[in-house]
Amino acid sequence: MVDVADDGLADQAAWWQSYLRGERPVSKEKRPLVTIVDAFCGSGGLALGIKSAVEALGRRADFAAVIDTDATALEIHRHNLGARRCLSKSVATLVDFHVLGLGEEAKFGYEPEIIEPDLANIGNVDMFIAGPPCQGHSNLNNHTRRQDPRNDLYVAAVALGVALSAEMIVIENVPTVLNSHSNVVSTAVGLLQSSGYGVSMTILKADELGSAQRRNRHFLIGVLDRRLSQDYLATCTAQLTASPLPVSWAIGDLLDVEPAKLADTAPSLTPVNVARIDYLFDNDLYDLPDDQRPDCHKNGTSYTSVYGRMHWTRPAQTITTGFGTPGQGRYVHPLRRRVITPHEAARIQGFPDWFDFAPAGLAVKRKHLAKWIGDAVHPILGYAVGLAALSAWHEIATDAYRDVA
Repeated sequence: MVDVADDGLADQAAWWQSYLRGERPVSKEKRPLVTIVDAFCGSGGLALGIKSAVEALGRRADFAAVIDTDATALEIHRHNLGARRCLSKSVATLVDFHVLGLGEEAKFGYEPEIIEPDLANIGNVDMFIAGPPCQGHSNLNNHTRRQDPRNDLYVAAVALGVALSAEMIVIENVPTVLNSHSNVVSTAVGLLQSSGYGVSMTILKADELGSAQRRNRHFLIGVLDRRLSQDYLATCTAQLTASPLPVSWAIGDLLDVEPAKLADTAPSLTPVNVARIDYLFDNDLYDLPDDQRPDCHKNGTSYTSVYGRMHWTRPAQTITTGFGTPGQGRYVHPLRRRVITPHEAARIQGFPDWFDFAPAGLAVKRKHLAKWIGDAVHPILGYAVGLAALSAWHEIATDAYRDVA
């Protein structure tokens, strides 16, 4: 938790809290643009963090294009972050490329080429960011597919970034991507380095950056025409280390919010799950005993957090798409006999109140909110990685910024 005796950490926590609870910041001043393309973007968690980093350095984020197969998520992204183009397409269909070799010896057989007209004329791209799904790492379960890295969306994301001639490339994924049987991370490193990018990567933990949630992600960055030490990203982001924050810090003001919007309502639960929640509160427990669990979660299950109650004074576990179901994790509210609401989940995930998941005219259901919030990258991670990438790039791109009114 934050040590209130440390004025710097307390001030940082107070700033983030005011950001989460406050109105959308508006700036009318003239600022240089940083042009961004966001692939596998979802509702925009990573993009929101990158945007904050860009603004912290006195620039303005311009999302030239956002790409995802979820067309409605693209609308959420556009509505909140102002994307100029939304492409509801698979990344694999946007770029033509061929890979020679595997691992750090990998290189492109020819220069990757954009084959999507809406991207081919997009102009200069300063930063390409992507969060490819991990299914390519677990589903490459036959020998032939494993030997062709074009089948992996992680590699396709790198190819798209290179084809766009992006000055900076940021790729995020689950930490287990490092264990991929298809060796995609080292292959991505080889492709980037052979294309002129300096590369660095690390695993970041949201709670070690001052969030109210334990969430780990692997990040790889590439900066064109720039040499980066292997530990550049870890060293740079370590300067932002802060104490983890409790759930109360994130959602303490939402205890009894009037449920005027879907996001402020908790889902209805089955009678048996209501009884399990009552048992926790009646016995002042945070973990449900075996005799109260369904058979599949009895007898030494490793998922002790399932059907669990959050701790008011500790960070939350990782928020997933199952946060509306007690059988999916520790999602019972610490002080109320219910699971957390989408609004509370969004706060714990680092989304500020001004970020609108249900804009007028868009038919949004609870399952959509669960997916968009639970699948998102915590913006505090994007903020840290964005600062690192921009800092490396700034040294060679000071004169390349484009001023706009």
